[in-house]
Amino acid sequence: MVWKPDRNAKTPIYKQIVEYIELGISSGEFPADSVLPSERNLAKELDVNRSTIVAAYEELQSLGIVERKKGSGTRVSTDIWGISRKRIPNWGRYVEDGSFLPNLPLVQRIRSEVQKTDLINLASGELSSDLLPADQFRQILSNQPFLENLGYDHPQGNEVLRDTISTHVNDYKNINASPSSILITSGAQQALHLIVECLLKRGDAVAIEDPSYCYSLPVFQSAGIRTFLLPVDEHGINPDDLIDLHKKHRIRMVFLNPDYQNPTGSILHLSRRKRILELSTEFGIPIIEDDPYSLTSYNGEVNPTLKSLDTNGNVLYISSLSKIVASGLRIGWIIGPPQVIQRLADAKQQVDFGHSVFPQWVASQFLGSEHFTNHIDMIRSQLKLRKDVITSSLKEFTCNQVDFYSPQGGIHLWCRVNPSIDEYQLLEESIKNGVAFVPGSIFGSKKGYIRFTFGRGEPNDISKGILRFAEALGSL
Repeated sequence: MVWKPDRNAKTPIYKQIVEYIELGISSGEFPADSVLPSERNLAKELDVNRSTIVAAYEELQSLGIVERKKGSGTRVSTDIWGISRKRIPNWGRYVEDGSFLPNLPLVQRIRSEVQKTDLINLASGELSSDLLPADQFRQILSNQPFLENLGYDHPQGNEVLRDTISTHVNDYKNINASPSSILITSGAQQALHLIVECLLKRGDAVAIEDPSYCYSLPVFQSAGIRTFLLPVDEHGINPDDLIDLHKKHRIRMVFLNPDYQNPTGSILHLSRRKRILELSTEFGIPIIEDDPYSLTSYNGEVNPTLKSLDTNGNVLYISSLSKIVASGLRIGWIIGPPQVIQRLADAKQQVDFGHSVFPQWVASQFLGSEHFTNHIDMIRSQLKLRKDVITSSLKEFTCNQVDFYSPQGGIHLWCRVNPSIDEYQLLEESIKNGVAFVPGSIFGSKKGYIRFTFGRGEPNDISKGILRFAEALGSL
């Protein structure tokens, strides 16, 4: 019986033909250097349009499986078999077909560019080396013997560290969390991935801030999650917008960054926090609170987190040491109901068999010591200094071409360029001039915005970077 494509299948017919020929090559039906049927004859045999066969052969040619020469027809490639007659995998196709999507090309480009030593990095969301507690870590390592078990640890993370975090969030953020309600993660990024992969299913609708860091993440698209936008103003999102979204799309989860939001630096107003929690209870929608920056408050006052205001267990709380201690430590955590934490811990163990023992031990020693309080005081004053440097430099060098909201904490400055300009072209000119930032459209739907990160650079470099940026802006 002659093979025929399945016209009722979801796979396009030309793709079915590609798979059929690939299978024939693998089985030896179509040997290397053999001539495949002509486009016209194969179209007639399979009862399809000739253009369908052309598309299939072009696909096979792009994969290196066949060779096409005018007047000679289509042949199976002579290079497809090695000496041992084993097929060489088409890695390009595997890379393209994977379900886990890559970062946006521009994000990859920026990450590549900032590796250059002569470029001033106002793009990366981390602390500069002089703000990291290297001396304190060395002191801990010198004075405290490491006596921990080097085998696999508890699935939720080291119990001593979880106990330390329990005390930490109570003391600094008024969050009452037992160690059993805490999962240690590889930073906040892994926490977000675990929540999306374990607690949502393909086709679910979630609400994210616009602009926001979540907007830039391919994790939602990879998981088949539909995202809907909540516009952010100087007081955060408007709870009424959440009501409208839920009526239209049956929102399953809301992702919020209430304090010194990335990228805007805004603070979700207390009245809005309370209203959002009311709506969460009314609609039964979980709130995912991402809190990397609340302890960076320049005046030392820490706003009430959604988790601390939550009396019904509706909030999953994410935080980490990445933005306040050291990004390379890779210590983050999720706080939530025990059954949720156990589900996420099971998934994490499937991926990595639990977190590394050594950084957990160092983090626990540092977080539970007086070093941490002194470090946070230093971070607050130094970040405020850097914020003042970048805002004053923008005023001095850009001639009122850049408007911005001056944050009261965090490491980001959200700017609008006047008049509206192609931020991608501006980035290219800035990179040529030796400075990098992040175009705003990576984080949201609005055009003409850019994000500077001032936690990564030292004050002199920040000022020099803004001068380079101003020169690039002036050249457009």
